[in-house]
Amino acid sequence: MATARRLLALDAAGSACSAAVWADGYVLARRFEAMRRGQSERLVPMIQAVMVEAGLDYVALEAIAVTLGPGGFTGVRIGLATARGLALACGRPVLGVSSFAAVGAAVTAEERRGRRLAVLLDAKRADLYVQVFGADLAPLSEPASLPPEDLAGRLPVGPLVLAGDGVDQAYRELAEARGGDLLVSAAPRHSDAARVAELAAILPLPLPDARAPEPLYLRPPDVTLPAGPRRS
Repeated sequence: MATARRLLALDAAGSACSAAVWADGYVLARRFEAMRRGQSERLVPMIQAVMVEAGLDYVALEAIAVTLGPGGFTGVRIGLATARGLALACGRPVLGVSSFAAVGAAVTAEERRGRRLAVLLDAKRADLYVQVFGADLAPLSEPASLPPEDLAGRLPVGPLVLAGDGVDQAYRELAEARGGDLLVSAAPRHSDAARVAELAAILPLPLPDARAPEPLYLRPPDVTLPAGPRRS
């Protein structure tokens, strides 16, 4: 099973923007900025900066990795479109990693020991994006979009560690409902291209005719339809 020894990873799906170059088991270069908007202007300069710092040409890469979401509709599209464009230009495959997995991978083994992990992501609306993992980071639930008041009844019983930029929206109600079995991870709350690279580096490279990864959307985009013509 072939995996990528050298890859470029991108993330623009959430409330941050980042790029990283991975080679032979290490992150050679990384750029990261927290931002609610503006990923479309920052992502390409970050990519150029990490490639220069890593001293690699694009043809030396074996894959392009990108977060698939969930996250902001525009940010997910920006990341995927950029990854697909670069992959097409240099004839390399695209590897997809979910935002849940990227955030969860930053939680330490010590924090996960004896606990399940709930990754809560800010959906930029009243609801949250949620997925539960085991202590070994294996997924235990399907990704979902839930209002904070429904979380207590949907998360597994027992000790739980929370991670992600949606934790603050849900912590008070969860703490009241569950008591003292909650731990808030000290890990960074945003997905990061460095973690995307680490996860993508162990994924098998797809066959040449494989379809590019699809975005992970858990709700339709926020679109206001134009008003129709008024009737007299």
